[in-house]
Amino acid sequence: MDKMLKIVNLKDRNTDFAFWQTQTDLQRLQAVETLRQQYIKFKSDVQPRLQRVYRIVNKTQG
Repeated sequence: MDKMLKIVNLKDRNTDFAFWQTQTDLQRLQAVETLRQQYIKFKSDVQPRLQRVYRIVNKTQG
């Protein structure tokens, strides 16, 4: 990834959403994985795996 710096007026800046809409699904996933790996390195108490989340749903009779 090339480093790039562009100075713009706050009123004229584009949104990140518009940029990410132009990227492929694979590029988006790679960006998320890069951020995840950086977070794991930053936080020493985080294990490098996905967290399991459980939700108990009560089904009503009827």
